[in-house]
Amino acid sequence: MQTTDKTLRTQPADRVVRAAGALYLLLVVTSIFGFVTPQTLIVAKDATATAHNILASETLFRLAIVSGLIATIAFVFLARALYRLLRDVNERQASLMVLLVFISIPISFLGALNEIAALRLIHGGPALSGLGTSQVNALAMFFLSLSSDTSALNSIFFGLWLLPFGLLVIKSGFIPRILGYLLIIAGGSYLVGSLTFLLSPPFANVVSTIVTVGYVCELGVVGWLVVKAARVQFAGVNSK
Repeated sequence: MQTTDKTLRTQPADRVVRAAGALYLLLVVTSIFGFVTPQTLIVAKDATATAHNILASETLFRLAIVSGLIATIAFVFLARALYRLLRDVNERQASLMVLLVFISIPISFLGALNEIAALRLIHGGPALSGLGTSQVNALAMFFLSLSSDTSALNSIFFGLWLLPFGLLVIKSGFIPRILGYLLIIAGGSYLVGSLTFLLSPPFANVVSTIVTVGYVCELGVVGWLVVKAARVQFAGVNSK
């Protein structure tokens, strides 16, 4: 009876680990695709070429927008799963982690809205009949720039939420402590990258390098959760 009770207690945690692993992996894949794809279509300081690229690859551009929205939704459910997994470690820090995630959500939707606005401008319509093609393309480029600025602003919260997450991992006792330190490094890199972009735009090339460090550090946690989830699933199958 004692073994049965222990199994019943661990089953919810096992489900949470599987959910967190799947959601984190989904978040990483969709957010990278949603962010990188539009950048490949944008030609710096050339609104006409950018508009042409987007129209020529409209389906790809729309998929990038949808991918970004999926990432945003996955982020919400990931925060919930991680809260359930780590709330017993420190409920205040777990709540702060979730709060920082939730603050970033409307900013992410605003970025998607800017991309949709750019696409609608490029398509034109009766409402834009009073504007020339070059003016419409310039407006579209402006909204795409706003979307990039929104991403940079949101990186502040992408960095901040990783700080309590990292501390929780370090204190947890069931997740390798090194992953917690990597999360804190990732959070710091996102913060530095975002502030560098906002305060010193000429150093934008440096930002991508800084953010890449964050991605690599964060992937360690994603990998652990995915492997842990796979082991839990495999153990569950073998026990049947």
